[in-house]
Amino acid sequence: MSKEFHVAVVGASGVVGKEMISILEQRNFPIHTLTLLASERSAGQVVSFKGQATSIKVLDENSFEGVDFALFSAGGSISEKFAPIAKAAGAVAIDNTSFFRMHDGIPLVVPEVNGEAALAHDGIIANPNCSTAQLVMALKPIYDAVGIERLVISTYQSVSGAGKDAILELENHSRYLLKGQNEDPQQFSHPIPFNVIPQIDVFEENGYTKEEMKMINETKKIMGDDSIKVTATAVRVPVFIGHSEAVNIQTKKPLSADEARQLLTAFPGVTVQDDPANKDYPTPRDCSGKDDVLVGRIRQDISNPNGLELWVVADNLRKGAALNTVQIAEYLANNA
Repeated sequence: MSKEFHVAVVGASGVVGKEMISILEQRNFPIHTLTLLASERSAGQVVSFKGQATSIKVLDENSFEGVDFALFSAGGSISEKFAPIAKAAGAVAIDNTSFFRMHDGIPLVVPEVNGEAALAHDGIIANPNCSTAQLVMALKPIYDAVGIERLVISTYQSVSGAGKDAILELENHSRYLLKGQNEDPQQFSHPIPFNVIPQIDVFEENGYTKEEMKMINETKKIMGDDSIKVTATAVRVPVFIGHSEAVNIQTKKPLSADEARQLLTAFPGVTVQDDPANKDYPTPRDCSGKDDVLVGRIRQDISNPNGLELWVVADNLRKGAALNTVQIAEYLANNA
């Protein structure tokens, strides 16, 4: 990339917004101007970028003049209003919220999996749910080799997926509980310290939560295959950063665990960490701060000749959110 770009980050004071800024710097994305945008509450906060102090400005209808890429992570209602404004100003809006993901005509993109879909954008591109992004990274090489009939997914999702107030609640309420003090949960349906909550987002009429249905629908859209049968259970666990997933895959043709291991090892953005005899398999503490999706516990499902079991772990703030957003911008810049 020889050209430099004007990049705006919407939601620059949030957990994912801060991660976006950090990743733009770490990956040396070619920027001539960085505009940081947030609500009035955050205006004036100073962020360091490449050794320069940059102040956060108030987001308004005139914020996108001259912007090439507008990276959104400030909530669905903000994206609903301002992504079309950014598009109208000539920017490509890359949205990390759920608002546009299932809209017809708006690409839902994980660059390593379906990067070419980004090139068909009409000014807005959606970034998938954090748990979906890491899942499809592990699915893609297997899907391309033998096809996928059915998926059964159980997630173990960290509190950072619910934002900075959720992180503080886990930290503070854990401290209170160790002192014998009980505090009513504010960010979760039940107390999160030393607990496991089988609910992320609200329940829908079919008994699944909104988070579970996001995974089901987004997986089919990204893989470009509505015939895949998918079921999911999404669980919140008392981990600060890093989502984990137990994934059962029923393939269309048999695939051995060794063959799956080789396919995953060769896939960009995936690291295989799979040596159970030496207790080597990924955990959330292994993935924090890392770009790659980590895969371990690769084994054949003893109940199904076409079945595989995977354990998939990733930093939900990076590949699950900020990193994937920046990678979409990189893909567009490289294929302009």
